[in-house]
Amino acid sequence: MADVNRKGIGVVFSTVFFLLLLLFVYSIAEILLLLFIAVLFSLYLGAITDTLQRRFAIPRPLGLTAAILLTLAGATGTMYLIVPPVAEQTAELITQLPTQLAAWEDQIIELAEESPIVANFFGNVEEGESYVGNIVAEIGSYFRGIVPYVFSGMTFLIHFISVLVMGIYMTLRPAMYREGLIALAPPVHRELVRDILTELAVTLRAWIVGQMLAMVSLGVLTWIGLILLAVPYALAFGVFTGVVAIVPFFGTLISTLLPAMFVLGQGFLVKAILVALLGVVVHIVEANVIAPMIMERQVSLPPVLTLLSVLVMAHLMEIIGLLVAVPVLATALVIVRRIYIHRVLEGKGFRRAVRDQPVEVRLPADVAVLVHPSAKETSIPAMLES
Repeated sequence: MADVNRKGIGVVFSTVFFLLLLLFVYSIAEILLLLFIAVLFSLYLGAITDTLQRRFAIPRPLGLTAAILLTLAGATGTMYLIVPPVAEQTAELITQLPTQLAAWEDQIIELAEESPIVANFFGNVEEGESYVGNIVAEIGSYFRGIVPYVFSGMTFLIHFISVLVMGIYMTLRPAMYREGLIALAPPVHRELVRDILTELAVTLRAWIVGQMLAMVSLGVLTWIGLILLAVPYALAFGVFTGVVAIVPFFGTLISTLLPAMFVLGQGFLVKAILVALLGVVVHIVEANVIAPMIMERQVSLPPVLTLLSVLVMAHLMEIIGLLVAVPVLATALVIVRRIYIHRVLEGKGFRRAVRDQPVEVRLPADVAVLVHPSAKETSIPAMLES
């Protein structure tokens, strides 16, 4: 009876501890998100640093410094070349926006008068309201979470600097943080944890490389296609397409429809259809031709799970969660596959076969042998384990 009571008390304490741990993790979810972004940044810097170390045999601190300088140079050069014309075109586009909104409003009113289905879809409009105004207000309310975060001044600056500093430190001494995390696992599971961390690093690096190349290729192809179709503000729309490509499905949808709606508002129906088809073709070419050619190891994620991860992260972390939805999904899939599927469902267990086998050491009785100095302080299996 006493054993049963002790087990029951142990279960209660374990359950309470687990619930408190979940509550604690939920309360610091934003900090954990920043840590995850810092890990992604460190993997990016680590890829450049490891390449410089491997090819030129330079010390890691010098390689990390070179990686940071190359990143700053690339970002500065890109901003110098793209930001001025994009800013000019964006300013012109904003100037034309009231005219475009009025044209869209007239088209929606005309469609609503001709089709009851369209009228029911957009709903009733009260006096002093407009269809386009209601749509813009609804979209703005959905993205309200990003405004206080981005424009909160000091908070955003602190978070940004924290991510940079954590990423640099993790890149400088990756083994210390990796082995420290591995040490938290029981000794018999440490090789499994090490393998999982290695696979996670490879997977997330592949995603980073693929995402950057996808953003560049989508932006360039869209820009060239819009120029050929004589669409105004082609560069601004091309840069927008590359930026929103970080959000699967929804970024593709918005970047395809936005220039098409702009052209449609000017009264060019055929050109609007061609612009929409251009967006579809560009994304198909990028996904099926460019991505397999430029990626050594493509991160293959199920489309349904990708869309679900975007919706879940947007619900939990609002707009900021969209930025890390795909890498979070990739991380979760690696952990589920390596631990739950392979070790639990397939019955492979968590202990390696080598460690499960007993080790027998035989020493000759009549011959002098060399004894390790630590033999009196620890056991032979422990020495073999270290």
